[in-house]
Amino acid sequence: MLALEIAAGVIDDLVAANHILFDQGVVDGFGHVSVRHPAARDRFLLARSIAPALVSSEDIMEFGLDGNPLDARGRAVYLERYIHSEIYRARPDAGAVVHSHSPAVIPFSVARDVPLRAVSHLGGVLGEGCPVFEIRETAGPATDLLIRTQALGAALAKSLGQGSVVLMRGHGCTVVGSSVRQAVFNAVYTELGAALQSEAMRLGAVTFLTREEATAAAACNAGQIDRSWELWKLRAERRRLQPQT
Repeated sequence: MLALEIAAGVIDDLVAANHILFDQGVVDGFGHVSVRHPAARDRFLLARSIAPALVSSEDIMEFGLDGNPLDARGRAVYLERYIHSEIYRARPDAGAVVHSHSPAVIPFSVARDVPLRAVSHLGGVLGEGCPVFEIRETAGPATDLLIRTQALGAALAKSLGQGSVVLMRGHGCTVVGSSVRQAVFNAVYTELGAALQSEAMRLGAVTFLTREEATAAAACNAGQIDRSWELWKLRAERRRLQPQT
């Protein structure tokens, strides 16, 4: 069972991450974010199957790296939990995972020969281009595009490689970070970076960041995450408390 006294602060951040991602337009009724258990590297924390904006601490569940819940108690789980379990299995450095149907990103998952790349310093995590996971290569041409099995999760993790962002053709994207705050930061700026690139391409030829610029920018951004996190968290909390009319 989850040691709440050990993971309480992590759970607070995980709940806030769900609310922030919704408030920032990265997720809607769908999408999910997880964090590796702080006291057990072979486990992770993820909400029950619920819209991200509605997640509370009571919804957080503990999972093993096989994708199975350790404390289900009759609660429904996300179909695509294998995205998280297999990335944690393949990437010991991954501390958190965000899966979304990020609207500005999806066009780059289906447009051929147009990679999603860094166009601004805050999007440095995108580097010189993000890989695109093609589910047909693993499961054939008749899936619903969801990562429903360990095998599909493993294939997605392989496509991600050692990067921070992988697009999923016709589906969305998955983003990782060393912490839940970094994963949220990366997810938000992946969405914003995609929107900026689309707009820039409408205007004409685009000057992208070089590999060296993107690497330096990403390293700089990693030291500034709390600045954005605290602002996003405050905004999300205020909006949740606003009376509905």
